[in-house]
Amino acid sequence: MIRDKRRKKKRKMRALLIFLFICLFLALAALVVVKVFQVKKVEVTGNKLYGNEQIEKWVLNDEYSWNSLYVYLKYRFFDTEEVPFIDTMEVGIKIPQTITIRVYEKGLLGYLYIDTIGQNVYFDKDGFVVETSSEVIEDVPRITGLTCNQVVLYEKLDLENKNALRNLLSVTQTLKKYSLVPDSIAYGGNGDIGLNYGAVTVSMGTVENLTEKVKRLEKIMPKLEGMSGTLHLEEWSEETTDITFEKA
Repeated sequence: MIRDKRRKKKRKMRALLIFLFICLFLALAALVVVKVFQVKKVEVTGNKLYGNEQIEKWVLNDEYSWNSLYVYLKYRFFDTEEVPFIDTMEVGIKIPQTITIRVYEKGLLGYLYIDTIGQNVYFDKDGFVVETSSEVIEDVPRITGLTCNQVVLYEKLDLENKNALRNLLSVTQTLKKYSLVPDSIAYGGNGDIGLNYGAVTVSMGTVENLTEKVKRLEKIMPKLEGMSGTLHLEEWSEETTDITFEKA
């Protein structure tokens, strides 16, 4: 009987010590989380459309965002509010006081203004609608002269002219490849394409020989700086290589 009582007493003492050890460990862990994981620096990369301060404001958006571990876990395991024109934001911890934000923006090739919804409809390289907004994004050309039947987010542009989407994507992708993104792109009823670069208009004609025309345009544009008028490339072909500039 005495031995059993001693054994029970030892087991209770051991359990108490284990409990106290766990409590002490949790208390120390909580102290470390509170005192060490405090956000003192934010490093933002990959952003062009929004400034660092705006991105930081969106990520650190509640009363617990002073804690870097909390911010990391929040963006790692929970759905967060969508930000216009941004696909995803990856949040990491560089050191306990520094969090990193890697921004992946949606690839915008151009936009159409749709009267029926009063919004700009932005599309990507595959012709999918990625955003509708009243905002005008710098360095994204406006497309005019095309009619869109309906707009469904994350679905392809439903253009009235079915061939126009293929041509539109060819033009916007090629211009972006050669760093010649215009202010706007105008489509004529016969499929002719006009590019607007401030005071200079480029008449491209149809999409035939598109890449070769853009290569010529790449060499010519620096020479037109400060000028105004129309550059005629519509008649250019491998047989007819004449290019004229009509001053305004």
